[in-house]
Amino acid sequence: MDIKYLSDYYKFTVFEKPLYQHIHNLTQTASGYGKKLTTRYMIRLRKNTIRRVYATCFSNAASYWVMIEGTRYYLRDCDI
Repeated sequence: MDIKYLSDYYKFTVFEKPLYQHIHNLTQTASGYGKKLTTRYMIRLRKNTIRRVYATCFSNAASYWVMIEGTRYYLRDCDI
């Protein structure tokens, strides 16, 4: 599996748009871990399309990613 980073393919800006569970400090799962956890972050691509940033977390670290046209692109820590 080849990891594709979003900054290698697209120009984007990151902004915060928290959901209900983020504002009220709730978790999506009982353990707080999962494959597709919604984050408080969103990205705006240059075509003015907006995508939610998701996280995959099974330990102390999470991987942030977005889906664009069926392809998963990962974000680096410095992107957020």
